[in-house]
Amino acid sequence: MTTYHFTGIKGSGMSALAQILDDMEEDVQGSDITETIFTQKPLEQKGIPLLPFSAENIKEQQHVIMSAAYGETHEEIVRARELGLKVDVYPQFLGTFISQFTSVAITGSHGKTSTTGLLAHVLGSIKPTSYLIGDGTGKGTSNSDYFVFEACEYRRHFLNYSPDYCIMTNIDFDHPDYFSSVADVINAFQEMASQVKKAIIACGDDEHLQELKANVPILYYGLNEDNDFQAREIKSTDEGTVFDVYIRGDLYGTFLIPGFGDHNVKNALAIIALCHYEGLQYEDVAKHLKTFAGVKRRFSEKVFGSQVLIDDYAHHPTEIAATIEATKKKYKNRKVTAIFQPHTFTRTKAFLQEFADALSQADTVYLCDIFGSAREDQGSLTIEQLQQLINGSHLMNEGDIDGLQAHEHEVLLFMGAGDIQKYQKAYEISQKKSG
Repeated sequence: MTTYHFTGIKGSGMSALAQILDDMEEDVQGSDITETIFTQKPLEQKGIPLLPFSAENIKEQQHVIMSAAYGETHEEIVRARELGLKVDVYPQFLGTFISQFTSVAITGSHGKTSTTGLLAHVLGSIKPTSYLIGDGTGKGTSNSDYFVFEACEYRRHFLNYSPDYCIMTNIDFDHPDYFSSVADVINAFQEMASQVKKAIIACGDDEHLQELKANVPILYYGLNEDNDFQAREIKSTDEGTVFDVYIRGDLYGTFLIPGFGDHNVKNALAIIALCHYEGLQYEDVAKHLKTFAGVKRRFSEKVFGSQVLIDDYAHHPTEIAATIEATKKKYKNRKVTAIFQPHTFTRTKAFLQEFADALSQADTVYLCDIFGSAREDQGSLTIEQLQQLINGSHLMNEGDIDGLQAHEHEVLLFMGAGDIQKYQKAYEISQKKSG
């Protein structure tokens, strides 16, 4: 029997794919660094063996799937080649794997994970559905009608896929360590569009997506009137956000989602458009949109004394602005304190003023040291340079976090793609000790 060995199994996509294969009763194991990462918890719950990196992990009768973060010089890959084993990079394996289902890729510079999670929830509540979400969540069902998966544009990884459908949430300049300009990003998305087999669901409010050319129908959704699927009469309530959906000018129905902010309305519109195109019933879609509990590290909330603590993956100025907007819409009567950890020196340098502008929408701002990437040099950029652009902002470290207790009855919004969670954890521990 073939064993699937995952080199770099704690990566979010790798972890999700390992769970999917395990659900389908394949023999799965994996290796990674020994540091604990949140993506390993579901692997441990399934009893999937997690090993430290070692050439000794590689044996005959294995099919090796390696994270795109590693290369041919990794000791496990070197050993796999010596043994003549089949080795696939994660995006290549996934590109082949999805062909057995009606596949839906979700891509975009922002909102991929939340939209993938929402579609997986809605479709999975109506028909058998397998899914792979970028928060490390995966589920596999061999008789699935659909396979819903997050498709990342970084290093053009999504060009390994030729899905039946593709939802495109937006195009923005990000990953400046790889993409040279927004035109370079647009070019990548255009190439992706040419590989879609049935239809593209794209946000028509995004000027770059309006330029798409494809050999399949493009359905546009958004808040503007010229979209095929348009949201109107958007209202925030205690339960979430209520809005009407019009299809090409005709009222289709009213929907309620638990989330807040225009970006969540647009994500829901993408799901509504896809489900309508697939002939699913309005009542079923509306019923299950209401019950979406969210995905990991996307607006994850907890009440902590008089405060509300929110953990969010936002790490680009566009995402930060959307997250602060959603927080203010949900908690209208509370001030918002943002605690932000920039992710990578290249991104921080490229968007320094944009970060300052987005963070300035919060009432108070705390900045943590930049979380660097192994792919880059630190250079001369410091967190103080961002601080100088934000009036009244403060610097923060793990050992000096008690100042947050002064923000009674406020929302503390922890944002970042690095290890920002350690700051929230340190704050909670310090408060419990002092309490």
